[in-house]
Amino acid sequence: MENKVFYTCKKDRAFKEIFMKEENKDLLIALLESILDIKIKELKYLNLEKNVDNVHVRSKRFDIHVKTENENIQIEVNSQMHDYIRPRNASFLFDTYSHNVGVGEKYDEKTLFVQINFTYGLGSDSKYFNKKEDENINIFMLRNNKGKPFIDNLKLIEFNMDYFTKLCYSNDEKLIDKYKYVIMMNLGIKDLEKLSKKDKVVERYMSEIERVNEDPDFREYISAEEDARKIENSLRDEYRREGLAEGRAEEKRETAKKMKEKEIDTSIISEVTGLTIEEINEL
Repeated sequence: MENKVFYTCKKDRAFKEIFMKEENKDLLIALLESILDIKIKELKYLNLEKNVDNVHVRSKRFDIHVKTENENIQIEVNSQMHDYIRPRNASFLFDTYSHNVGVGEKYDEKTLFVQINFTYGLGSDSKYFNKKEDENINIFMLRNNKGKPFIDNLKLIEFNMDYFTKLCYSNDEKLIDKYKYVIMMNLGIKDLEKLSKKDKVVERYMSEIERVNEDPDFREYISAEEDARKIENSLRDEYRREGLAEGRAEEKRETAKKMKEKEIDTSIISEVTGLTIEEINEL
């Protein structure tokens, strides 16, 4: 009997397959309300395409982009932590802020622009871990050296998902209950059953993640994505052995060419190499 890999919402594609569906809007609202400590009456899905003002700037699709009565919310799922993750994600939020805060007759701070990062790879064995920081949730805002805010309506929230996954196996029932909608996103079915305790949100999520894992189109996409990642890692090792510097433009083009030969989706090639769709099509 085939032992299939069970994909959780550590995969951004699985996250979007569940939380971007209109019929699952209640799941997203429950998650956001628990994180932001707010009540949401209305939630509207926004265009996932990042605003691009320069033809030379690579386009980017948000994992989730929504608007409530008082908040503009982005969500990014980072399955691994790299040096570029924080500056890249911050640029997405700053871009959204700059394109929206001046709309209307005056600048104001009525709308909160917030980005929620579900990030893996921030554990205590990671170079990104700082014992002086809160090890599970970091909230970043623009403040001066005395802690006084420059503006109040721009915020980045980063969840250490390694911590929350492990929290499920602790005996701290109070914390588990408080963060169960964050915890559930990287659990298998057996652990989800234990977590649910008749909670309708967790039960509905469990049903949806099972549905996603049985979807052949989803599994085919993930297989192609994983194959692209393995190819990219293998090619990097090959180029290192040949003495080529990592990240050089020629290396990226060669990687893209080999991926195109394997008929890998252009959007995946773009994500792996950093080349634009136009650059890839010209190869």
